[in-house]
Amino acid sequence: MYIETITLTNYRNYSKLALTFDEKVNVIIGQNAQGKTNLMEAIYVLAFTKSYRTSKDKELMMWDESYARIEGTVFKRNYHVPIEMQFQAKGKIAKLNHLEQKRLSHYIGALNVVMFAPEDLNLVKGSPQVRRRFIDMEIGQVKPIYMHHLGQYQKILKQRNHLLKDLQRRKTTDTTMLDVLTEQLITHASEILRRRFSFLALLLTWAQPIHSGITQAKEILTIDYDATIAIDKTASLADIKQQYDETFNRHRQQEIDRGTTLYGPHRDDLIFYVNDRNVQTYGSQGQQRTTALSLKLAEIELIKHEVGEYPVLLLDDVLSELDRHRQSHLLNTIKDKVQTFVTTTSVNDIEHETMQSATIFHVEDGEIVREERGDT
Repeated sequence: MYIETITLTNYRNYSKLALTFDEKVNVIIGQNAQGKTNLMEAIYVLAFTKSYRTSKDKELMMWDESYARIEGTVFKRNYHVPIEMQFQAKGKIAKLNHLEQKRLSHYIGALNVVMFAPEDLNLVKGSPQVRRRFIDMEIGQVKPIYMHHLGQYQKILKQRNHLLKDLQRRKTTDTTMLDVLTEQLITHASEILRRRFSFLALLLTWAQPIHSGITQAKEILTIDYDATIAIDKTASLADIKQQYDETFNRHRQQEIDRGTTLYGPHRDDLIFYVNDRNVQTYGSQGQQRTTALSLKLAEIELIKHEVGEYPVLLLDDVLSELDRHRQSHLLNTIKDKVQTFVTTTSVNDIEHETMQSATIFHVEDGEIVREERGDT
């Protein structure tokens, strides 16, 4: 799978931009605040229908414009597939093969992307929210139905929290609706948890050998899922539902007293261990970065396993954050098999043969020019 072309209209600092990419490595060179990351973000948005930098779609539109559009052509399974995202004041529109998709979950997965940016190095030491977002986005693009369950869960969670707050403040005393919302919440929570367990088990099968390779077999990586309910990772969907039901019943008054939902996937976390030691608490910065790199490289292999083709890899100013050893391991892993986009201020710090055959683009003030072979 690779992106053949992309066209941006009124997107961030690009009024109009049309590019054709190489199917292997594309390097976007430019100083900061010129538009490198905006291009990477556009590719990400094309895949996930939303940005990793902002929750406000309005910020994706060029100043004083009423809409923004991203159009791309993806080559996958030997077909050229046109995909498109439009953003307007009234909402967003996703098109696949020129047909509008009524549900975003029907669109996500048309383009598979793995993003690796400096903030991803905080995957281990960052907040639980960062790790939940990581797992949600990756499951969503290989199992789009997951996004449906997640969306419904978040919607019901918001309603339930509002009701719990009303019960706490005694604006209402009728708990009938709480029972209804709790039952609905459990349905989607159970699906989310079961799929997270399954995803993590798969991810670890690739992350462990990759981590071992980077550390020259000195370290063993393991991942634990820290759930808000006591449940085994191999539990059936029915068992998960029963455990949620018992937990909510047991802590019903506690949640009313607190005015919020205390249990569920929205409060779960991932814990990473290296040689049985918690990396977040006891790991060095090098171990934390190796763990993050191992997870990202494992994502690539997992998506290949699930969808049959390698995803597109976005490396946004991250190579300069890695030392030579980790940098080489990353580039050796993706060489000749993954379409890769690299943003950087200079290629001088990247001494790897992958860069010698890369297609180079120069960006300055919202203008991108492809470097022709023989240019200096």
